[in-house]
Amino acid sequence: MTSDANSARNAQMLYLSRHADSCLDSLPMADIDEHGRPEPPLTDNEIGTLRGFLEYQRATLAWKCAGLDAAAFALTVAASSMTLGGMLKHLVIVEDYWFSQSLWGRDPESPFDAVDWDVDPDWDWRSAGADTPEQLRTLWQDAVLRSNSLLEEALDSGGLDQLARRTWDDGRAPSLRWILCHMIEEYARHVGHADLIRESVDGLTGE
Repeated sequence: MTSDANSARNAQMLYLSRHADSCLDSLPMADIDEHGRPEPPLTDNEIGTLRGFLEYQRATLAWKCAGLDAAAFALTVAASSMTLGGMLKHLVIVEDYWFSQSLWGRDPESPFDAVDWDVDPDWDWRSAGADTPEQLRTLWQDAVLRSNSLLEEALDSGGLDQLARRTWDDGRAPSLRWILCHMIEEYARHVGHADLIRESVDGLTGE
């Protein structure tokens, strides 16, 4: 269910090349590890450190999803219904929600604006089976590019203390610092899930 090592490596480098202008160029010179991931900076400021860790988690997910076909993207492990394809599509929505809808108060991106989440709360996970791996990777990569652009725009107009424009039901709003920390948490959690699924596909392991 996997392609060769060169295909996986090419997928990782595609991720890095697509993100160079939107994020990596704004960070200090990053060390790239053997899996094509930019190492988080050791001595940067708060913004650089948070962005470095988020980009590392994103790149780890790209590595875990690299070189796989549709059957591998639809594979489940044990009693869980999670799939790598569903995970990518779910994280597209997560990216859009926090960096666009929450931070800037914007409407959801298409096609998610037409989903009735009350009727189908797991639409992202369920509908991913109808998408090809290439479509899912592109959808996710495009979402990350939009998020990085919106983050740059926010940082240009204020610091990490600025509040999201969309408030919660109780009237509170998270800071940009909180959003970045939450995104690191969200990715790290799902990367752990991806570890287990990828190992079950072809035995690939590694943090």
